[in-house]
Amino acid sequence: MAHVESWKHGRVCVIEFGNPPVNGLAYAVRRELLAALDAAEEDPGIGAIVLAGRGDLFSAGADIREFGRPEMSRAPALPQLIDAFESCSKPVVAAIRGTCLGGGLELALGCHHRVASAQAPLGLPEVKLGLLPGAGGTQRLPRLVGIETALNMIVSGEPVPARALAKTALLDRVVDGDPLDAAVALAESLAAEGRPPRRTRDLRVTDSNVQALCQFARGAVRTKFPQYPAPLRCIDAVQASAGPFEEGIALERSLFLQLLWSPESQALRHAFFAERAASRVAGVPAETPVRPIRTAAVVGAGTMGSGIAMCFLDAGIPVRLVEANREALDRGVARIRETYEGRVSRGKLPAEERDRRLALLTPTLEYEQLGDADIVIEAVYEDMAVKEEVFRRLDAIVKQGAILATNTSTLDVDRIARATRRPADVLGLHFFSPANVMKLLEVVRGAQTAPDVLATAMKLAKTLRKTAVVARVCDGFIGNRMIEQYVRQALFLVEEGATPQQVDAALEAFGFAMGPFRMSDLAGNDIGWHIRRRRYVEKPHVKYSRLADRLCELGRFGQKTQAGWYDYRPGDRKAYPSRLVDELIARHRTELGIAARSIDDREIVDRLVYALVNEGARLLEEGIASRASDIDVVYLTGYGFPPWRGGPMFYADTVGLPLVVRRMRQLARIPQQDPDFWKPAPLLARLAEAGETFGSFSGAGA
Repeated sequence: MAHVESWKHGRVCVIEFGNPPVNGLAYAVRRELLAALDAAEEDPGIGAIVLAGRGDLFSAGADIREFGRPEMSRAPALPQLIDAFESCSKPVVAAIRGTCLGGGLELALGCHHRVASAQAPLGLPEVKLGLLPGAGGTQRLPRLVGIETALNMIVSGEPVPARALAKTALLDRVVDGDPLDAAVALAESLAAEGRPPRRTRDLRVTDSNVQALCQFARGAVRTKFPQYPAPLRCIDAVQASAGPFEEGIALERSLFLQLLWSPESQALRHAFFAERAASRVAGVPAETPVRPIRTAAVVGAGTMGSGIAMCFLDAGIPVRLVEANREALDRGVARIRETYEGRVSRGKLPAEERDRRLALLTPTLEYEQLGDADIVIEAVYEDMAVKEEVFRRLDAIVKQGAILATNTSTLDVDRIARATRRPADVLGLHFFSPANVMKLLEVVRGAQTAPDVLATAMKLAKTLRKTAVVARVCDGFIGNRMIEQYVRQALFLVEEGATPQQVDAALEAFGFAMGPFRMSDLAGNDIGWHIRRRRYVEKPHVKYSRLADRLCELGRFGQKTQAGWYDYRPGDRKAYPSRLVDELIARHRTELGIAARSIDDREIVDRLVYALVNEGARLLEEGIASRASDIDVVYLTGYGFPPWRGGPMFYADTVGLPLVVRRMRQLARIPQQDPDFWKPAPLLARLAEAGETFGSFSGAGA
């Protein structure tokens, strides 16, 4: 099917373009659009042109797969195409049916008039990829909506519904429903009146306080996004729109190309594609049928269980929440209600929507009420015997064809599945705490998990607005298996002379949302304590630090107890250094005979990040993770890895794997280090030797 089709409506030529799934403006589309425009302009029977996207959207923008490739610059490049539409001698009206983002909006800005459906989201989200609008968006949008609105849209990258822009020069008409008829009517009137095209480039920015607005925006950006160059460059380009168009467009293009090759943009674009790649699962074709999920059940009303229940309630799916006793059930329901009340009080949720969601919740003490659920998610205590008993009960009660999922963060999903007579219906759905907030969902594929169960879980993740990554079964799956090595190194560093505050500060300066000790306090140190006791009983040969266990023996479980690696005060989110912890560390070093040494931040960062990288390489070679980019998605969405570094595996590729291996060998020579810990994983060693990258590795996968 052709990307572009044209037809006449009286003296109006309608040009409609399509490129599923988002009408991306790839080279082939641009070429056909230019040909259709030229044909309409040369036709003496045509007085005006309407440009529309095929389907229920206009265009989500340029094809970013072309960025940095020859196709991006092949004539007509997007700026050239937009210039052709703007320079057309006949009026061009853009009919914006729905999504109009990035290069799609820039193309609409190059048209002479625009008609949009009221709900259509309009935006320039390039900043989220470490870029700025590079096809005239920073110059044309301010001329139509003013500097302040343009800054808000371009620097935030957030879309705005068309109705919110109805009173600006951006839109001639805003309509309910399909705007094509209104756009054709406008084009007919323009042709009948013989009005010349109204070119956006010829308009002037009328704001009198451009410099002040831009300076204020720079101050806000430097505070909020200190690691990102793109927001500041966006402001520079928007400020230039107050001057001659040609000068502004030249600056915009120059800044765009600078940002295109910046490490931050390359990392953000890697993350963008990595999320999309994660949805493709080996052995599960896109056409695999899925099971309907109309009702859900959650076993366990603790912090995790109530959070999972809210994920379904937020998606409009009825949930039965079961607990073993009334007190625990009431606490879980109260936690859900308090969360929704908080959203209402902050203006984030209408009261009627709160009531609608709570009406979908059915608390119960009876397992028998779960019988007709389409999916049941177990979220009880992290103990294998407890989970096996839950699954035996579910197997006897829940209807055939229902999916049985465990929320375990570390345990053997295959063993849990064997507690049932239907292992093909069992998988892991590892939500991250708080489940109703965190974006990541690890989908754990058991040895016998059926393809349609896996496909259903991936579709469900989208319904719940989660980013799903598939992992095979192992202790800790992807995220927690890697974090074990990260935390081990953090504890060794403290034994050797660093403080928890120094370790956290070094990782946060690198870009992590929080360092390992603040992270442990937030998650609950007691959770890690129970996991460590199980792991190191099973693996007594592995060297580990008992420092965290000793902290837990004092009852310092983190923020839940107002005491962990830091002290906490009620109602205060700040973490305060603890004298008791300092004394515990000093006593621990003395008992081990360790003399504290000075440790610099570079060593701290290298040890923790390369511990992640090395374990990630093992996961790839074992087939636990399908792709290096899947590991990056896990760490970007679930563990606070800095987005502008692209994830641990992408970061290692940017450093260069030969240099990563060289640094690991240096770390192995540090006194008190375990040389075996720093032995490069076989895959890492092979890739480094061959001068290749994790991104180039194609393994068996999950």
